Amino acid sequence: MFSIDNPLNQKAMLIMNFGGTYLPYMYSSPQNELLGCRTGAWLGSMLNCSPVYELSGPDVVKLMNYVSVNRDYSTLPIGGSRHTILCNDKGQMLADGVLMRKDENRYFTYWLAPVLAYYVETLGYDVQGKWITDEFFIQIDGPRSLEIMEEVSGTDLHDLKFAKHKEISIAGVKTTIHRLGMSGCLAYEMHGDMEQIGVVYEAIANVGEKYGLRRLGWANYCRNHTQGGYPNQYIHFYYPFLVNGEEMKKYVIEHHGWNPQFCQYNFYGSASDDIQNAFVTPFDVKWEYLINYNHDFIGKDALLKLRDNPPRTVVTLEWNAEDVGKVFASQLCGTPVLPCDDISNVADGAMTDFFVISKVIYEEKMIGVASGRIRDYYHNTMISLAFIDKEFATEGNELTVIWGTNPETALNVRAKVVSFPYYNEEFRNETFDVEKIPHPVFEK
Repeated sequence: MFSIDNPLNQKAMLIMNFGGTYLPYMYSSPQNELLGCRTGAWLGSMLNCSPVYELSGPDVVKLMNYVSVNRDYSTLPIGGSRHTILCNDKGQMLADGVLMRKDENRYFTYWLAPVLAYYVETLGYDVQGKWITDEFFIQIDGPRSLEIMEEVSGTDLHDLKFAKHKEISIAGVKTTIHRLGMSGCLAYEMHGDMEQIGVVYEAIANVGEKYGLRRLGWANYCRNHTQGGYPNQYIHFYYPFLVNGEEMKKYVIEHHGWNPQFCQYNFYGSASDDIQNAFVTPFDVKWEYLINYNHDFIGKDALLKLRDNPPRTVVTLEWNAEDVGKVFASQLCGTPVLPCDDISNVADGAMTDFFVISKVIYEEKMIGVASGRIRDYYHNTMISLAFIDKEFATEGNELTVIWGTNPETALNVRAKVVSFPYYNEEFRNETFDVEKIPHPVFEK
């Protein structure tokens, strides 16, 4: 998709090879890049690797109502979008992502394929599926993002509600703007012709300079999900599509062969002894509000059994600084001391070819798992998300994370249950009233 000399890499300090696609890994420093979405804005292009899949045909609504847990798709207006969840018969999430309704019988989906594509080809509905490979995907997150996008497009965008999208022009390029993001802050996504990505990206970057915009690379992108309270595949959990029957496994491998990360389970940590620890249900991630039981769908029976008393929920854990220091110290004690697992990686999951999943215990009893550990530069802490038994989810509870794959070298890290989401300030995208920001005034 992208060569090493693509325009997004021109100002990058480091570049990475992501399945044959060359993407900016880092532009400056983690702290500088990440603070952009809290103080001004950051501009990212990381999701150009996302699988984009088009649905069309008279049975699209019927198909989506059967394969997803969500409410009736016939009620989704043109220009609207929906966070869509696909589950297996156990109620575990097979895929989640965004579905955007473009026209009467035309929808674009992000991250729902290849599972969704598998259903299109095997369930027999009158639906046509098409892989989209020529669409760019740019994100801007931060309190100044609306002002930047209004100036660069010459359009008043105050009317664009959360999870809605519409067409604008940026530097003469037709662009879809979608009010959505994963940082927990006011944010927008831009989609358009891949050949024009450099034009659109640089136009936004140039306008954004005076607003404090910072370019964001792959190395730091996925920290925002933990901080913003958005559990995410390959960062906090895996999808079970590789253990959901041989036919689905074969299809996923064939259609994600460009990226080995999607075709195998690579993870370590104290909870890596059981693959089931890596899977979640909608209840585990607090997305049960998206489930509509008024229709038949895959996984309904399993979710009905969980509905009245779901065992686990998601929390933020704030790791004890002194105990984290002991983990660092164990790696610097010289030989023959065996060190604990390295805790200094920028992030796990999407940043590497693995993710770390750790046991969470209370009085020697395993009560859940923790994943997505990051250093939070905004709060100057180390945090993670954790999927734990509900009775222990009260803020202030002190639990223990077992850090390390090898039981002989693993160390206990005290971790306190704190607010979820961890970042929950004024500019939360889903609730922020953009009328607090002055409308733009354009020269006639």
